[in-house]
Amino acid sequence: MDRTAEQARQLDTLAVTPPPASPFAAFGIPGLPSLPSQPPPPEPRPILELQGEEYENELDSLTDWVDGYLMPAYGAEVTTAAPWCDQWQEHEGVVAWLHALWMALQQHKDPEAGLSGMFVWHRDFLTHAMVAVRAPGGPLSACMTDPDRPAHRLLHSPPPSVRPSDTGVAKPEAAGDPVEATE
Repeated sequence: MDRTAEQARQLDTLAVTPPPASPFAAFGIPGLPSLPSQPPPPEPRPILELQGEEYENELDSLTDWVDGYLMPAYGAEVTTAAPWCDQWQEHEGVVAWLHALWMALQQHKDPEAGLSGMFVWHRDFLTHAMVAVRAPGGPLSACMTDPDRPAHRLLHSPPPSVRPSDTGVAKPEAAGDPVEATE
């Protein structure tokens, strides 16, 4: 009983006493000089915001990951329900989706993500991105739908939106801007 009471007093003391300023203060050793601070790593940016060599380098790294890891592991079969394109790098929307998926993987495989990091990546990112990229009506729908018949075709984006004027009649052009012919 006496030992338990003494341990309780020690625990109470430890809980109330703040730790020393230096981890070495209790030993009479002065604190070590601090290491020079390193600048934080650059903030990740979406690939479509990059330009020139920076874009090309990021696209090369992304291509290595997509061709060497993503598609062999998660690509499944090419079908009309899950099209693919050997020239996916030319589809801006696909590049954006796959780059975001790759950045999410890098975050979730980091030790700070914990043991469930990869599960979260699979559940919240992989499935959603692959469905969006390979949807039957998605950005690759005009490309390869049969592995024996490679195909690539870029679909046209919607035209710019038309803003209504004050009179309720649509204005196809801003003042002074020429009107371009549409197909």
